[in-house]
Amino acid sequence: MMRNFSTNINENNKFISIRWKLVATYLLLILFFIGILNVFIMSTLENTYEGNKKVELLSEANIISNSVKYFIDVPEKDYSFALMSNQVTSYGESLNSRVLILNRKGRVLRDSNRLLEQKLLKHDEIKLALEGSTTVTTHAFKDIGKVMYLAVPIRLDNKVIGVTFISTSLNDIQKNIDQVKKLMNIISLIGIVFISVIGFGLADYFSIPINHMIVAIDKMSQGDFSQKITLKTNDEFKLLGSAFNSMATKLGEVDSQRKDFVANVSHELRTPLSSIKLLSNALIQDENADMGLYREFLTDIDGEIERLNNIITDLLLLVDLDQKKLDIKLKPTYLNFLVGKIIKRLKPLAEEKNMKLTFIEKDKLQLQLDSDKIQQAIINILHNAIKYTQEEGSIVVELYNDNDYACIKIQDNGSGIEEKQLESIFERFYRVDRARSRKTGGTGLGLSISKQIINLHQGEIKVESILEKGTTFYILLPMNS
Repeated sequence: MMRNFSTNINENNKFISIRWKLVATYLLLILFFIGILNVFIMSTLENTYEGNKKVELLSEANIISNSVKYFIDVPEKDYSFALMSNQVTSYGESLNSRVLILNRKGRVLRDSNRLLEQKLLKHDEIKLALEGSTTVTTHAFKDIGKVMYLAVPIRLDNKVIGVTFISTSLNDIQKNIDQVKKLMNIISLIGIVFISVIGFGLADYFSIPINHMIVAIDKMSQGDFSQKITLKTNDEFKLLGSAFNSMATKLGEVDSQRKDFVANVSHELRTPLSSIKLLSNALIQDENADMGLYREFLTDIDGEIERLNNIITDLLLLVDLDQKKLDIKLKPTYLNFLVGKIIKRLKPLAEEKNMKLTFIEKDKLQLQLDSDKIQQAIINILHNAIKYTQEEGSIVVELYNDNDYACIKIQDNGSGIEEKQLESIFERFYRVDRARSRKTGGTGLGLSISKQIINLHQGEIKVESILEKGTTFYILLPMNS
């Protein structure tokens, strides 16, 4: 199913994958940026052209005003008036604009196009110029396009005696701007196409590590935890690949431990069940068995049932820890008495192996604990020490105050644990020596359960070990929990 799903992503849904979404996002951002840039360039270009045109016309208008100010009040039939007419016509042709000279009443004295002469004009620009203000405005007309109006007062002896009014078309400027805009659009289109090709190519290239991971995850989903990803990059993909490899290794270890656990539990359950079956069958088939034999066999059966019960209890406790259903009930506990009771309980096991089990009380300690659960945690650790210490060995249990922590130190002179295995011994199902663990019994859950119980008490458990010399566990419980 997973293989079909990943294939479907690669083939049918290629264009909704994250890499294509990223490329599409980048393209949209680029389009948005190019659009804003083009608008800004066109606006700037238009303002520049119009600004230059305005400066040019203002300069020419002032020249015209100065050249005609002495002829404003000259009669039309006078030679000077004719000279002014010729100048206005000449200026109109040179500026490619319409030039009008108006008197102080707003009447047109001279029109370079000779269409409005003697007409009275009431444009706002003319009114403002007659008041002494130079005015420049632009207007857009449907039939002739964009036009710039410029009105400059004509002064004589510091009095406004008339107006020089220039009307010029801005269509040439707009035509130049349209050509630049067309060129910009072509360049933008080519750029977008180029960026798209490069972007899609890079998207495929950058997605190669993701494709490798999809294939590896696909195989992992089918139970192959040996997958490893090698990425020759120095970016986040390399970190992701390293994290994936670490996860794959961990999952492989967990899967291996799970299989070992199932095998161990099956063996542990089968052994007492087989014993119970054999003993019960023997009693059933032996009709003449005396009461002593019955009592002996039933005692053995009871021991096997107790063994089964211990295994099931550990498994149920593990489930409660997983689901965070385990609550602790704190109450004042005299730790010296509790540890002494545990020593007394386990001492017969030590004596069976001719081991010396010593309890040293350096301090008297009382603190808030769930005594039943702490007792179980200590028993698990101490029982392991007895199991994995050779005959005639020794175990020393010390109890003392260590910087506001109650410390229970359990030291044996057993076989020890390799340094590389120390970090793993508290993992569930982990067994240092599987062959030896099979012989000694257990499910590999004891230390994991102990650690979690101690953590529930806000405590800490530490371990030190030297191979073939022994192991030391430190159980630290806060005095002010």
